[in-house]
Amino acid sequence: MSDSTSSADAPATGSEPTATAPAVPLPAHAEPAVLSLETSLRARILATLDRPLIAGFAATLGVLGALLIGGALLSISTILAYIVLALFLALGLDPIVRLLERHKVKRGAGIGIVFGAFALLMALFLIFVLPPVLAQIGQFFSDLPAAIDEIPDSEWFQALPAEWQAGLGTALDQLAQTLSDPAFLAALGGGVLAVGAGIVAAISGGFIVVALTLYFLASLGAMKGALYALAPARNRPKLTDLTERITSSVGAALIGSVTLSSINALAVFVLHLVIGLPFAALMAVIAFIITLIPLFGSVIFWILASIIALFSSPQQALIFFIAYLVYIQIESYVLSPRVMNKAVEIPAALVLIAAMVGGTLMGVLGVLIALPITASILLIIREVVVPKQDVKI
Repeated sequence: MSDSTSSADAPATGSEPTATAPAVPLPAHAEPAVLSLETSLRARILATLDRPLIAGFAATLGVLGALLIGGALLSISTILAYIVLALFLALGLDPIVRLLERHKVKRGAGIGIVFGAFALLMALFLIFVLPPVLAQIGQFFSDLPAAIDEIPDSEWFQALPAEWQAGLGTALDQLAQTLSDPAFLAALGGGVLAVGAGIVAAISGGFIVVALTLYFLASLGAMKGALYALAPARNRPKLTDLTERITSSVGAALIGSVTLSSINALAVFVLHLVIGLPFAALMAVIAFIITLIPLFGSVIFWILASIIALFSSPQQALIFFIAYLVYIQIESYVLSPRVMNKAVEIPAALVLIAAMVGGTLMGVLGVLIALPITASILLIIREVVVPKQDVKI
């Protein structure tokens, strides 16, 4: 009797918690919906895999879609390059505009001043630098065969050991034959035409880049505000701080690279004039382009220019070799720390890798923007990824 009474008084079995109940159960109204959705998705995936024809067709459509997207991006690659270049130019010029704003100049007027100065520099380049450079390019190729023929009669060549003279003489003969080969001259002519077409395309593209740069520079604040609005309100202060630091680093890196390359080109021009080496303007332009490669550009030009100087005189080449080596030390320990003081520090190995990858993908433009992109990635890793990993146990 007592057993039946206790059994009647006991709560229903369904209301008791069981050992298989989850530790943190979902809400009563959400758990069936989640289970139903998971069951439905699992059933559909298994049903698709059980039908190889449908699975293969879906995979083929995915591959075709990826190929179409890739082809579309490839067809507009030039436009994308213009956009990327204009955006980086805007980020590089923005610190100058901000500096003018801090001196009570309105942003529109500051943009006008910056572009006016840029237009003046381009006009000076086209009037005073480009004509002698083009003339010296033609003179270099016309004087090169005679310079090669005169090397065996030079004093420094005669002072070399006999086996060195034989090997170097064979190499010089092969080089002279190559330069006089009609096929090489035809290929060189085709290359000159290609360079001419490239210059025309660069001029037309330059107008597009200038227009885009003006637009990006004028609306940079609005673009940043739109980016901040996409993030949740709690994350906006950190996103704002990180974005400002990235853009400041990009601007500092671009301005610093162009400034150092300009100083380098001026030093090369003065050295050639003082030492008496030919092709001063041409070598200065080559120095500006090559030294855009961070850290290693000056060393590459140092070796190249010293070899070219040997065609004029071993003494002049030795003087240039020593003088430019001294300049590299000044640039590394005096100029670069002062010019690049606001840029993010990047390990030398990453600098070389970034420069090679950027140059392979986009040429000189890729080399120029490789350093700021690498600096931005490193900053994101240091400020976002590493702190998240540090709080994990």
